[in-house]
Amino acid sequence: MTSRVMERPPVSGFNEFLIGKDAAASLSSSSSSAAYPTNETLAIALENKESNPGEAIALLREILYHPSSTSEVLRIKEQAIAALSEILSQEKKAEELRSLLTDLRPYFSLVPKAKTAKIVRGIIDAVAKIPGTSELQISLCREMVEWTRSEKRMFLRQRVEARLASLLMDSKEYAEALSLLTNLVREVRRLDDKLLLVDIDLLECKLHFSLRNLPKAKAALTAARTAANAIYVPPAQQGTIDLQSGILHAEEKDYKTAFSYFFEAFEAFNALGDPRAVFCLKYMLLCKIMTNQADDVGSLISSKAGLEYTGVELDAMKAVAEAYSKRSLKDFEEASSTFREQLEQDPIVHRHLSSLYDTLLEQNLCRLIEPFSRVEISHISELIGLPIDAVEKKLSQMILDKKFAGTLDQGAGCLIIFDDVKPDGIYPSTLETISNISKVVDSLYLKSAKIMA
Repeated sequence: MTSRVMERPPVSGFNEFLIGKDAAASLSSSSSSAAYPTNETLAIALENKESNPGEAIALLREILYHPSSTSEVLRIKEQAIAALSEILSQEKKAEELRSLLTDLRPYFSLVPKAKTAKIVRGIIDAVAKIPGTSELQISLCREMVEWTRSEKRMFLRQRVEARLASLLMDSKEYAEALSLLTNLVREVRRLDDKLLLVDIDLLECKLHFSLRNLPKAKAALTAARTAANAIYVPPAQQGTIDLQSGILHAEEKDYKTAFSYFFEAFEAFNALGDPRAVFCLKYMLLCKIMTNQADDVGSLISSKAGLEYTGVELDAMKAVAEAYSKRSLKDFEEASSTFREQLEQDPIVHRHLSSLYDTLLEQNLCRLIEPFSRVEISHISELIGLPIDAVEKKLSQMILDKKFAGTLDQGAGCLIIFDDVKPDGIYPSTLETISNISKVVDSLYLKSAKIMA
């Protein structure tokens, strides 16, 4: 048998692909003076990471662009890539990270595919840490998908496509994200990659929930749970499943079950130090408020686990709980305006608090109009502390929903409340008597028919 040895690409060609022809020419002329990639060189670059990031970046690039490609040098280069990605992320140099990922493509042909996937995901994660780079991340993922297709790196492409679908969903490009996920789910199920399938099913669940398609969201979550039961799922992933389960149960007004799921997710994220733990605790407080247990909010916040996450997120829920306990619309609106970012910009909290506000408003209006048979709308507006137009609109809605019997006299600007008409019991009794007589007649007819036969 003849053994085939894979030839290493020429040094000059490698450099031209890696950093461009001009840089390769200058590198080849100065390769004798360039530091050979060693652990000591890498350690010097890491020492300068905080004090002199510019020098650290230059030294790390020198390590990366060195023509040598022995196994030890490739290992050092892998560490240098991770360090360079971290520094560029700290310095908020997103475009340089993008160009780094493009320049490293020839290097990827020298290392195993698993390491390539790890490096690519690491650089994309580094870009994600820089705020305001969502468009750049989408563009970067699209480029990597095209490259993985051309290189026939199927497993890496599937993971990058899943990341791209997540970014598209965050950018509210739901149609494209759904099309991408549909094809991806079909492909991954055929390969039976359970761990990736859990990620994709969870993404699909979040996407359908954003589109307000709850049946499909529940179906996707069930598929994610089924796949997760067949393998070992990391704690962070299990916490994500529990969090999504709690969100769906809360949407169905099953707040007690939602609370238990949020609690499981909170314990998982709290043990890992995941920042999502504070949101799980926030949703737990929301469930307490929605189940008329607003008094328990203070004890949850002051517990040992709650004290670790003291901040504006929990302060916002505490203000809402206090307003709800007092049945005060004014305090409720003050809390909403003070903590607008925490309450209104969180779609899950905002949706439930909107329904809570409507319920609170109806309860207050019913209490105020109870002593009257005819009252001016302006007087109700003064008592409740809301604009006349808002009060009139809500009263008309309550009349149509038959929350109370009455009518609006818009000419006089008054609300006329009718007395509750007690139902007369004679009519149901008469109908019941007629029904019983009909049964007796039918029975007599059957007996007479038997006798005549």
